[in-house]
Amino acid sequence: MTKRLRDNITSEYFGAANKLKSKRERRRIAAYVESYDDVLFWRTLLGAYEDETRYFEVMLPSHKTLERGKRSVLMNLIYTKVGEDMIACVDADYDYLIQGATETSKNIINNKFVFHTYAYSIENLQCYAPSLHNVCVMVTLNDHAVFDFSDFLRQYSVAVFPLFVWSIWFYRRSIYGQFTITEFNKTVELGGFNVNKPEAAIANLRNKVWKKTNWLRKQHPEAKESYLSLKRELAELGVTPETTYLYIQGHHLFDKIVMPVMTKVCGILIREREAEIRRQAVHSTQMRNELSCYSHSVQDIVQMLKKNTGYTASPQFGRMKADIERFLKVKS
Repeated sequence: MTKRLRDNITSEYFGAANKLKSKRERRRIAAYVESYDDVLFWRTLLGAYEDETRYFEVMLPSHKTLERGKRSVLMNLIYTKVGEDMIACVDADYDYLIQGATETSKNIINNKFVFHTYAYSIENLQCYAPSLHNVCVMVTLNDHAVFDFSDFLRQYSVAVFPLFVWSIWFYRRSIYGQFTITEFNKTVELGGFNVNKPEAAIANLRNKVWKKTNWLRKQHPEAKESYLSLKRELAELGVTPETTYLYIQGHHLFDKIVMPVMTKVCGILIREREAEIRRQAVHSTQMRNELSCYSHSVQDIVQMLKKNTGYTASPQFGRMKADIERFLKVKS
């Protein structure tokens, strides 16, 4: 392929290339994603729909530069180039929830060739609460359930939900400079966290959220009705008080909420397994060898979270599948 062709690839180009193939060759559908980390995620979704008639090639957005990210995907593809043979696959961010308040949001929710996560990002889905115990097992090779991730993230979500609605309220009105995502994230950080007393962290979080929401209510007394209306609309979009963690900024959830908790939980599980080895070893040489073997088997938490596919059981992933099935005109 010449440089000129690479720089001007459109869905029509892929469509024309597909038409030149023999009837026995599979149709290629290019799927452009935001970054390296997105390739496996979207491959997990799209690969399930490959058959003898079609296959997907998951690709990065730019052939000319190392530019990555949602903006690159959308600027390069949405306006003129996507179609039956070339699609865009992006994080929903707030664009799904603000429902057309910006041009980007309009394209994401209205363009049938653009697919999104229905959660803020792939990081949120990688942190899907019911799957986190399995990630701990992958990391530590210890299946002892010492922490209830689902209950914790449910309580966390309920605590931050009132402030989250305010965050969307400001973004819907394009006055997010008055209450930015950065400010929201700072308020909903956990701070100190004890695995054995998670309720203390939740109580502290509720207090911080109450103070901030109370201040925002005083600053915008006219917002009462529109706030309540927005809360009802968010519920229709899938956002409930119990699942708010899936809709906050993904990197913040991954780095500042889930990783600190998982690090402590996995530390407990590793020490538990090591104590078991010391207790069961019949002599010191066996103990050293077994501890060394176990140490080399322990995995990195970040990498295991990034490889976590437990989100395939989530309602959000189910909606993504439904979108792909409509695009491909296949029955579920």
